[in-house]
Amino acid sequence: MKKSLHVQIAVIAGIALCLTGAGSGLKAQRAPASAVQVGSTEIGGVVTSSKGPEAGVWVIAETTDLPTKFARVVVTDDQGRYLIPELPKASYDVWVRGYGLVDSQKVKTEIGRQLNLTAVPAPSAAAAAEYYPGVYWYSLLQIPPKSEFPGSGLNGNGIREIMKTQHYWIDTVKNSCQSCHALGSKGMRTLEKEWGATTSSLDAWTHRVQAGQARGNMALTLGQFGPKALSLFADWTDRIARGELPTEKPQRPQGVERNVVISMWEWSMAKAYLHDAISTDKRNPRVNANGPIYGSTEESTDMVPVLDPIKNAALQIKHPYRDPKTPSSLDLTHGHSPYWGDEPIWDGHTSIHNPIMDEKGRVWFTARIRPDANPAYCKAGSDHPSAKVVPLETSGRQLSMYDPKTGKWSLIDTCFSTQHLYFAKDANNTLWTSAGGPASGVVGWLDTKLYEQTGDEVKSQGWTPLIIDTNGNGKRDAYVEANQPLDPAKDKRVMAAFYGVQPSPIDDSIWGQSMDVGFSRMDQPGYILRLVPGPNPPQTALTEVYLPPDEGYGSRGIDLDLNGVVWTTLSSGHFASFDRRKCKGPLNGPAAATGKHCPEGWTLYKYPGPQFKGVTDPGSAEHAYYVWVDRYNTLGLGPNVPLAMTNGGEAVTALVNGKFVVIRIPYPLGFFSKNV
Repeated sequence: MKKSLHVQIAVIAGIALCLTGAGSGLKAQRAPASAVQVGSTEIGGVVTSSKGPEAGVWVIAETTDLPTKFARVVVTDDQGRYLIPELPKASYDVWVRGYGLVDSQKVKTEIGRQLNLTAVPAPSAAAAAEYYPGVYWYSLLQIPPKSEFPGSGLNGNGIREIMKTQHYWIDTVKNSCQSCHALGSKGMRTLEKEWGATTSSLDAWTHRVQAGQARGNMALTLGQFGPKALSLFADWTDRIARGELPTEKPQRPQGVERNVVISMWEWSMAKAYLHDAISTDKRNPRVNANGPIYGSTEESTDMVPVLDPIKNAALQIKHPYRDPKTPSSLDLTHGHSPYWGDEPIWDGHTSIHNPIMDEKGRVWFTARIRPDANPAYCKAGSDHPSAKVVPLETSGRQLSMYDPKTGKWSLIDTCFSTQHLYFAKDANNTLWTSAGGPASGVVGWLDTKLYEQTGDEVKSQGWTPLIIDTNGNGKRDAYVEANQPLDPAKDKRVMAAFYGVQPSPIDDSIWGQSMDVGFSRMDQPGYILRLVPGPNPPQTALTEVYLPPDEGYGSRGIDLDLNGVVWTTLSSGHFASFDRRKCKGPLNGPAAATGKHCPEGWTLYKYPGPQFKGVTDPGSAEHAYYVWVDRYNTLGLGPNVPLAMTNGGEAVTALVNGKFVVIRIPYPLGFFSKNV
């Protein structure tokens, strides 16, 4: 039986990477090529090929001598010189990878040695393209032209009616497909023979999307596209099988991109996958310095992976759940897999989506601890202040907290569903959460100070609907529902919920974003939302909503810099900022319900990389799962630098002074950034 090619890789040093500016490594590279100074814990030398010194290529050193597999990666300078710093004592395999090359042979060496390496130019364009980031292959997917929209359904052009524009289709491909699958990677752009005795690639794709335990979610997405979707994916893999190559080539690292040192550890299990990781308190990155890193494994397992980056060791901690009837991934149906046969490899109950760390180094998770049905205090008839406003029947995921000092877990039931979570900088250490999908229509929070003082999970939590001040009087009043027309005497509810969430560092507002049609499966655009809680949030919270300019759409993830500027990634292929201070007109009143009342607040930056076939609008096929602002210069690129986790580019992409710095993760091929 062929086993999974998937490995769990942690890319960690500081946030994710360590950028070396004027350190000893850079000084060594400035020396003559014949005299690269190599310290006792380093490996260094010169990379050349038949064409001379090779600039901007990666040198990879990997070992299995440590408690967990470990690799460190650097980039050569303009003279082909490299220095891999501060390596743990071990025997290493070292080789060269780069665009325009094929991998060199691995050379065995020890630390403290000079090692000159010979790079191997690619013998053909096809051989070179095997090392390109997935987005270059993924961009060959033919998107239906604008003339096909709106879709006319099964009796028309085969595209569902909900697909009103080409934008909707692209948002669905990116935010329901590419967000979890490295579609341009070798394993996705080719079809395994083991998919069965198929007569066509269309049959193979039909089998492929039914193989895993996520088949139900895939069916929902494909149902939105209509039957035409699988034909387009089959056409994509057919053209690649016939020899079609990417239309653009990636650029080798330039400038500061060559000063990157990437450290990588293998952790977790072959049958699990990592959704996210956390190493510190976002409000104070000095918390947990050199301490363990915690991961989240979503549907795959209840085992929380923990990495010690100093000892190069990994362990796992089992996440508990409260109710023995908590659903399991084993309950999900699945088909036959060429990698795992008929084995259901996911067995998680807790659906651990995201972790965050508090000021004491404790780790909080959004996690499932029980079945979906809510207790009575969440529902209609309850005297809970929030339930009186919006009663909630179900919650798909709740909260938990792990204290590394005691090894104990706290499980916290919430009426509202949770997905992402971040702490506010307030006296109560309020933990704000997102729900992910729009179904609940509320934003929830936990007063962690009150919870720790009383242990009362009921009194410590609250939630509020999202209400826009459309009557313009500056306060929350009676409101019409989202599906009702505006009433000049009332406010209006927007039926949305946060996907990304982030408390502002400059005031008491909470920012979030809601997903576009591709993820929400609702005929509603994705908003950036600003929530001002007020003195009694269930009754007083007001919301502002903002839409990007027409060329941008499909927001996903959110963060704020220290100036209060909001950053998000768009499925149109842009990194985007929104600065509320630039808004010229009123931010309440009837126009506020449209979200289009402050176009001047937006700035869009097109991601590097090619655009999809069949798409003429500005943008890129690139997709980022989430964003993170490096507020405190932990990477060395400066404070307030926004970072996008660009899945297609297999990179962490920073925006520095309006220009992109692309930090590729070249090993393993098909690296999936997700939300690291």
